[in-house]
Amino acid sequence: MSHSPPADSPPSPQPSVLVVPVLRPLAWLADGWRDLRYAPGVSLLHGFLVTIGGWVIAALALAWLPLLPGAFSGFVLVAPILATGLYEMSRCRERGRPGDMVCALDAWRRGTRPLVWLGLGLALAATAWVLVSAVLVALFVTAPITGAEAFVRHVVLSQGSNLFPVWVLMGGLGASLVFAATVVSAPLLLDRDTDLLTAVWTSVRVVGANPLAMAFWAALIMVATALSMATAMLGFVISIPVIGHATWHAYRETVDARALPARE
Repeated sequence: MSHSPPADSPPSPQPSVLVVPVLRPLAWLADGWRDLRYAPGVSLLHGFLVTIGGWVIAALALAWLPLLPGAFSGFVLVAPILATGLYEMSRCRERGRPGDMVCALDAWRRGTRPLVWLGLGLALAATAWVLVSAVLVALFVTAPITGAEAFVRHVVLSQGSNLFPVWVLMGGLGASLVFAATVVSAPLLLDRDTDLLTAVWTSVRVVGANPLAMAFWAALIMVATALSMATAMLGFVISIPVIGHATWHAYRETVDARALPARE
């Protein structure tokens, strides 16, 4: 007696993507600042830990200056996963729970497999960019880099080479791809029971549906990052929690994920 083959399992539901005004990211920042003030100690702790991480990376990269540009830009690439606790704090507050340390730790304790894979992917992307940056320096800079002055002259100012425009072009392309894939994927994975591919594709769809608003959001993040680095990374103490909390609100206003079951 023959048996008919089992029916294929239904595909994972795709969340709906919403369109927001171009200047809406300013409201996200305001919401992020409000959430920081709601639980300042835990929020600022996230920023302080990122600042310490930046100091450690700077100390290691200064041992071999050609790694410095890639190390810092690679460090920025993993920021979406470093803010996981901040997303959860905002999520808790939205649900009427205290957005405190318990909430922040719960995000890591829950540790969904797709979220872990997203973190590993970002870490690999950051490592790859560090290596690519080092290779670009080796290919384009023929003069010996014997100290900070030579590093600024031949790497930052690109005297005698086209290193800087090539580095900016490649870095901008890579950062754009990472931004599109992660702008709302981590909060979605925390909030809803879905897979990594669905979360990343939803993030890309959000950028496609809101190109100007997302470009403005990316520009605000870049300005905040540049200012934070210009203050010996002390600015990260404030910018990381504000942007982290704001990212949760960006997710909530650009994605309608009610078709997916809540992750509890």
